[in-house]
Amino acid sequence: MKPFSRRARASAAVLAVALVSTVLSFTMLDRAGAAPLGAGSYATTRPAGAAAPVACAGVSANPRLYVTANAPAGAVPTNDWWSSLLYKRDNVGCQYSAPLHAHPMSFQPGADGLGVSYTTTPSISGTPTTVGEYHYSYSREFTLGVAGLSSPDVKVDGWTDWTVSPYWSGNGRTLRATIGHGLPFVYAQVTGGNAQLGFPGTPAVWLNSGNRVGFTMRGHDYVAYAPAGAAWTVSGTTITSTLAGRGYYSVALLPTTTSTPAAERTALADSWAAYAHRHVTGTTVSWAYNQSTSTVNATYAFTTTAREGAGGGTVVSLYPHQWKNLASGTPISPTYVSARGPMRTLVGVSSFTTATRFNGVLPEVPAVATSTGGDLTTLGTLLDQVANGDPMAGVGNDTYWTGKGLGRAARLAEIADQLGRTAQRDRMLAAIRTRLTDWFTASPGKTQRVFAYDGAWGTLVGYPASYGSDTELNDHHFHYGYFIAAAATLARFDPGWAAQSQYGAMVNLLIRDANSWQRTDPMFPFLRDFDIYAGHDWASGHAAFGAGNNQESSSEGMNFANALIQWGIATGQTAIRDAGLFIYTTQAQAIQEYWFDSSDTNYPAAFGHSTVGMVWGDGGAYATWFSGEPEMIQGINLLPITGGSLYLGQRPSYVNTNWDELVRNNGGQPTVWQDVLWSFRALGANGAGDAALAALRANPNYPPEDGETRAHTFHWVRNVAALGTVDTTVTADTPLHAVFTKNGARTYVATNVSANPLTVRFSDGRTLTVPAGRTATTGAFTWSGGGGVANPPTGEPSNPPTSNPPTSNPPTGEPSNPPTSNPPVGSNRLFVRSGGLLSTSAGGGAATVTLAAANGNWDGTPHNPATFNLCGLRGPVSGATAFQLHVDAGGAVAQGVQARVSYDPNGTGSFSRVETYHYFATDPVPGTESYTQAVGLRSSSGTLAAMNGGCVRLEVWNAIGNASTTIRVDATSTEGRQSTVTAPFTVS
Repeated sequence: MKPFSRRARASAAVLAVALVSTVLSFTMLDRAGAAPLGAGSYATTRPAGAAAPVACAGVSANPRLYVTANAPAGAVPTNDWWSSLLYKRDNVGCQYSAPLHAHPMSFQPGADGLGVSYTTTPSISGTPTTVGEYHYSYSREFTLGVAGLSSPDVKVDGWTDWTVSPYWSGNGRTLRATIGHGLPFVYAQVTGGNAQLGFPGTPAVWLNSGNRVGFTMRGHDYVAYAPAGAAWTVSGTTITSTLAGRGYYSVALLPTTTSTPAAERTALADSWAAYAHRHVTGTTVSWAYNQSTSTVNATYAFTTTAREGAGGGTVVSLYPHQWKNLASGTPISPTYVSARGPMRTLVGVSSFTTATRFNGVLPEVPAVATSTGGDLTTLGTLLDQVANGDPMAGVGNDTYWTGKGLGRAARLAEIADQLGRTAQRDRMLAAIRTRLTDWFTASPGKTQRVFAYDGAWGTLVGYPASYGSDTELNDHHFHYGYFIAAAATLARFDPGWAAQSQYGAMVNLLIRDANSWQRTDPMFPFLRDFDIYAGHDWASGHAAFGAGNNQESSSEGMNFANALIQWGIATGQTAIRDAGLFIYTTQAQAIQEYWFDSSDTNYPAAFGHSTVGMVWGDGGAYATWFSGEPEMIQGINLLPITGGSLYLGQRPSYVNTNWDELVRNNGGQPTVWQDVLWSFRALGANGAGDAALAALRANPNYPPEDGETRAHTFHWVRNVAALGTVDTTVTADTPLHAVFTKNGARTYVATNVSANPLTVRFSDGRTLTVPAGRTATTGAFTWSGGGGVANPPTGEPSNPPTSNPPTSNPPTGEPSNPPTSNPPVGSNRLFVRSGGLLSTSAGGGAATVTLAAANGNWDGTPHNPATFNLCGLRGPVSGATAFQLHVDAGGAVAQGVQARVSYDPNGTGSFSRVETYHYFATDPVPGTESYTQAVGLRSSSGTLAAMNGGCVRLEVWNAIGNASTTIRVDATSTEGRQSTVTAPFTVS
């Protein structure tokens, strides 16, 4: 079954919102009313007619029906890898669960016990250029149980941070098993009968000595350990033991393969016997942020209970995001196969610690390239188009689409503040304040925009709900992350509103619901949406799928984590800040490994993709719930773009790989969600920022994604293009920082949201003094940012300005001669490079770019052109355009290649001079030919003007012909035949 689509196209989203609004048009809250919290309140019962969480084949149920008296008190966990044990959504009988993918093993309960699976060969569908997926699906290798067991259902007898203990009772027998992430052991306790392992076929037994029996199924080696003095009996498809009357045993999966020598396999079985009866009975995570080193240390601890003997320590297997950041300890050589890549194993440990570098977040990227000149004018115009109106107009009334509107307003407020446009900033803040205050007030008789607490499920649901956030408890971190992030922006300028005595407590309540940082929270489970050991969020509340739980929008999970960091800093709540830092740093690593596989080591080789849209418990899918378009499959793990999105650029070369796959699978440049995708591309290597900026300038009328604005996209892409790539080698002693590198030069950025100046120390020895309430930069740029609000606005301004110039007297420390809007270019001879670039330097090796067939007559009109750009030219007009393009039509006849060169003198996106040249008739002989300006101008418009940080654009396309052709790019001087454009300017 599928849950609600969680990210619909615009038309579908409007329909869904309309339907939700119609269904949830309530006339009153239930008579129980509202519970006050600070100045806000939440409903204590659902609005009349609202849907409840749905379990057990569509029946609303209390999840406590499916736990035993031994289970912990308080709210039950949802959104976990084992949540289908509580939801019972897998069958009409409300009995067992869907498969539980713990890794390295998977499990599925049945009437006779716990089915066990270890799948090492994935099933793969689709192709490397189409929608497809891979799964290490559950396939039973044996059932662990007790002879004669026939249980009508399975309940949950207990859970810890990443383990669960299902419990069976039937026919006078009981079974309690403990399973968990990273546990190669299954621990069992039984009463009423002999321990029994049941197989679908006859197992290959390779060891039966004393209390140990080793067996192989489907090429996988296991060892069952009975108590000392007990023995195992092998009979056909069953293996049993009396357990010497002591009622406990364990089964271990060995990290061996069919090529492992028998002696090594037996030695491993013998050595692990020391841990077989030290049952894992507790798991806990703790974290600490070392601000001086900008490192988040997370310790994963295991409590063991010795069923016999003494001593501690156990055997644990680590996911790639863990073992790649392991602070100490050496895993053994053999690895397990898993849906997340190779798992490596530590033996004899009671805990392990990861040390993950934190490279900072920002409220927004600084305005280093949009604070002066033509780009300031462009940005100001774009701000005027959206920031003088209501940013919440037209958004849906449910929690998700309200959140998107709040996020949009927060981005505009941050930009307006940087540019000193205080009236526009305050208008956005007023809109945020008004909408949040409305949602945070649950007055009697209110019909919508209300949060209601469900004590049975221990959850806070916003109504109108959407995408199963009510019935399935889906996506709370997605929805509420936008609310919290907007509140964080508001808190910087209106700290009174954010006080716990006012509305800050309601913000904290949303955090507590989605991911409470308090282990003993009386209302909510600890870290509901965040899978502590797997290192990332899960979106589905019930997880009742054959493939386990799932999540597509990892980036909206990161938006939540960033929101916690920003809110915690703005309000002085370090516990919330540090919880956000733990989630953010851990999940950033998990995304690189499992959504991106940026090291190309975790996906099955035959899968062929370099990214997935969705991670499943047993695999991944190049797909989404709502679209098969590559732009959305890849874009859903990028949005929203904020100052917390810089983790996306931590591996710039991978950004290029991801972008190349998008273009390949899409059959060309993106046509939807271009703004989100350009913003991501700007973080890439080898001039990708300039290419993204050129694409944005060339397509000014693109349709914005629903949570974006043209103002924010221009601000982001233009400034990131100027700053360069994220430099992960340098950190700072404040969470609000970033470092960028371009052309070998570093730019250091830090934000200070406090009321006093702050000196920030970077790990390479650089220091930066940041004024109160500002963002400061060094490198090519020295300062950007506006100030806080001395008297926060109480409402929307009655006469909003149409345009606000930046402050005329910048604070001390701003340069008297601010930087130009484009970094300077040192030559007017430009080499045609791959990736849509023109460059003053040649490439590293010849390649070609393919020009699509004309299949018609496009003489004079660019049709599917290859476009190449460079900005930063500076100097007076001199001479005329010249070019030499090495093109080849192979053996095709009747082909004609055409070029157009355009000039934007101020880098504003307006090309005031356009030159279109006659097409060049290529010959049908393989080998390049030289197409130059000597063919003559076909047409031209405008006049040349002096370049002031200006841009050059080259477009090349097939004007005639039914075959594709190529243009040679990236050639070195030694290789020769370099395609070049010489711009008509003397460089200054």
